[in-house]
Amino acid sequence: MNIELILKVAGIGLLVTAAYQVLAKSGRDEQAMLVSVAGIIIVLLMLVNELGGLFDTVKSVFGL
Repeated sequence: MNIELILKVAGIGLLVTAAYQVLAKSGRDEQAMLVSVAGIIIVLLMLVNELGGLFDTVKSVFGL
C-alpha cells in the first residue's frame, strides 16, 4: 500500500465533510446524509480494489 491511497481517502473525507457541513447548515439534512453515504461507498470501492490485489499477492506467495 502506498501513500497515494491514504491521501486519496483523506481527500475524499475532507470533501465529504465540507459538503456535509454546508448542506446540514442550510437545512438539507437528507442530501447531507446522501453525500456522506456516497463518500463511504466511494472509499469502500477503492479499498475493495486494493484488497483484491492483496489476496492475489497472498495466493502467489503461498502457491494457492
